[in-house]
Amino acid sequence: MSELVIKAIDAVLSGKDSYCKFLTANDSGETGGHQSGVLISKTAQRMLFTEKEIKENHICKKAGKILWQDDFERECTFTWYESKNELQITGFGRGFPFLCPEYTGALFVFIKEESGFYKGFVFNTDDDIQDFLNSFGLTPAETNRPIVIDSVKLANKEKAAMNLYIERLMVDFPSSIEMSNAAQSIVFDIYTNDHLSIENPDSALLRWTETEYRLFREIEHSRYGDTISKGFNSVDDFIALANQVLNRRKSRAGKSLEHHLSTIFDDNKIIYKAQAITEGNKKPDFLFPSEEAYHDMNFSVDKLCTLAAKTTCKDRWRQILNEADRLRDKNKYLCTMQQGISSAQMDEMQAEKVVLVVPKPFISSYPKDKQDRIWTISKFVDYVKEMEGIN
Repeated sequence: MSELVIKAIDAVLSGKDSYCKFLTANDSGETGGHQSGVLISKTAQRMLFTEKEIKENHICKKAGKILWQDDFERECTFTWYESKNELQITGFGRGFPFLCPEYTGALFVFIKEESGFYKGFVFNTDDDIQDFLNSFGLTPAETNRPIVIDSVKLANKEKAAMNLYIERLMVDFPSSIEMSNAAQSIVFDIYTNDHLSIENPDSALLRWTETEYRLFREIEHSRYGDTISKGFNSVDDFIALANQVLNRRKSRAGKSLEHHLSTIFDDNKIIYKAQAITEGNKKPDFLFPSEEAYHDMNFSVDKLCTLAAKTTCKDRWRQILNEADRLRDKNKYLCTMQQGISSAQMDEMQAEKVVLVVPKPFISSYPKDKQDRIWTISKFVDYVKEMEGIN
């Protein structure tokens, strides 16, 4: 974990309020619009204005000061527009390093200190982004909102289902596949829709992913809550437990997306092989329809495809380029929970025949003129079903 991520985590833990989001093309200025700043979700309103200020003014403006990357300060302007029903941070001044196209898709972390002073951090690598999110048990889907440090307040029915599951556990932590299956069962129980993965795969993936992270946090609390509240005998004991927690979060997060995609494919009767072996012992996350078909040189490449699953992909997308030699001239599909990638990176992906597959609600965070290149989960499912002749 980088020193900067550690500083951001410490700032969130010691701050009054905090918020994070992935920078969109509008935020970074990539679209060339007049926004020239960062749009903040209304859910973080209290970090910038009081309820009284919002109610009494059509437009609220106030000066602020942000310490960026724990390194340099910049004055800025906080603005509330009643007509637009939105909050913005603008006025960073010339030469501000983070509002430029290469930071589209970067994670912005914003913290209000007790004194009313603010800190800002921007992370632009997959490792830094994932390390920060893992530290608070967040999914990419749980950004663009305040960071809640305390136990997440769950709906009564979901909370009861999670408590029952935890009470019945015979181990400290279930395997990643068991955790994913439990989250799916809880969602089925709450929404009573066993066909969600067929009727709306995008919604299913988001609900399952978010529920699994909440379930995981509940298990963590049940296993470590007493230990943490009682304190530690030494710094070494604290570090040992912290490393154990973080390592478990990292390993689980990496598999969660794959497990939920597998269920979507199974429910839609799609034929596939997870972690199939191609040339040189390479292993794409999903190969359609099978490993045997791939290695059969008489089987048409037009009836083959792969899908990679990566929670974030700002750097890691290049890892998928050579996973299947037979498909080097075909589209390579990449499912991600990343919100926002720069136009330049999307052009690089297009040049390498990489097609992003993203939950439908996330597409709006990508550059507007590139959004038509992105596939929803539903579109990819329909494509594979048609390829495999599934009605």
